[in-house]
Amino acid sequence: MAQGKRVGYVRVSSVGQNTDRQLDGIELDKTFTEKASGKTADRPELKAMIDYVRDDDIVIVHSMDRLARNVDDLRRIVRELNAKKVTVQFIKEGLTFTGEDSPMATLLLTMLGAVAEFERALIAERRDEGIAIAKANGVYKGRKPALSKVQATDLVARIKAGESVTTIAKHYGISRETVYQYKRAAV
Repeated sequence: MAQGKRVGYVRVSSVGQNTDRQLDGIELDKTFTEKASGKTADRPELKAMIDYVRDDDIVIVHSMDRLARNVDDLRRIVRELNAKKVTVQFIKEGLTFTGEDSPMATLLLTMLGAVAEFERALIAERRDEGIAIAKANGVYKGRKPALSKVQATDLVARIKAGESVTTIAKHYGISRETVYQYKRAAV
């Protein structure tokens, strides 16, 4: 019987974050690294990893919240991998799922996934409350505008003159969406 591959999946939420610590010291045959939010399961490296793995492979992930941010996605991804006869191992939680798991293992997956989802919601709630308090105290001013007032006026004039949004975005080094936001604000 052939030994499967040990495949790592690493995810951080933004490009600036470091991925090194997640599976440091763990021997892997291949690693898929994602620098994207986990709010959706529609992530290129996750899809590539799921397509890559075969019977008897082991997918190793630092923790459940690295694979998915909500219970539904977590359970669906683990079931999808298990259906391919792939084992899923979470290092931080010390849990392994093979598809032949006991009801207790399924309960643990669901409960720990729910705790991670709840924790994420609490963090977002505290962040939003902190911003509201800072705004009320006049401390929080929001994000700095992408363009100066002079540039914004010029941008709007260029749009009215019929110049393409893409050309304007390239000129100012901003996204097309930001151009549209300035356009909407000028109306």
